[in-house]
Amino acid sequence: MPPIPRAQLTWAQKNAARELAAGRRGGVIGPFIPALRSPELMRRLQRLGEYLRYDNVLGPRLTELAILLTARAWTQQLEWAYHASSAIVHGVPGRVVAAIADGRRPARMARKDAVVYEFFTALERRRSVGDAIYKRAVAALGEAGVIDLIGVIGYYTTLAMILNVARTPLPPEHAAALPPLRRRS
Repeated sequence: MPPIPRAQLTWAQKNAARELAAGRRGGVIGPFIPALRSPELMRRLQRLGEYLRYDNVLGPRLTELAILLTARAWTQQLEWAYHASSAIVHGVPGRVVAAIADGRRPARMARKDAVVYEFFTALERRRSVGDAIYKRAVAALGEAGVIDLIGVIGYYTTLAMILNVARTPLPPEHAAALPPLRRRS
């Protein structure tokens, strides 16, 4: 789903694009290019995403870690390209980023990073989390943090699905960094 030529945008698409351009993103980029085909969904999605990316209670390091885990699970190259360097800037060690890219559990992680990894892995594999993981997550992140973590994972899963279905290409300055994952049956 390539960008829609400006002359072909509906009134609702033009308004949604204008709203997106006025916000922190500065324009219709990445997953919002295909999402613009449903302008009201795109408007609501980007507002949710603005909170989850920039203002949630987890803070930028844990948010970026959750985004990377989601991008890896969906082998979403564009999400990875946008967020791998941001994760490092926000304190996720490069060795942790590399292990996630390879589909491995990082050998050593900060306590809260390990909780996010554990929570994400359980949720992604079992579609739920057990009591012990839940208790560790609440102790480390608080209840609001657990809810925001679920929100980040769900939001970036939605973006990954949009990008994968739309086959959104990487910008020319980025190379695909994620090898295909072997899926467990």
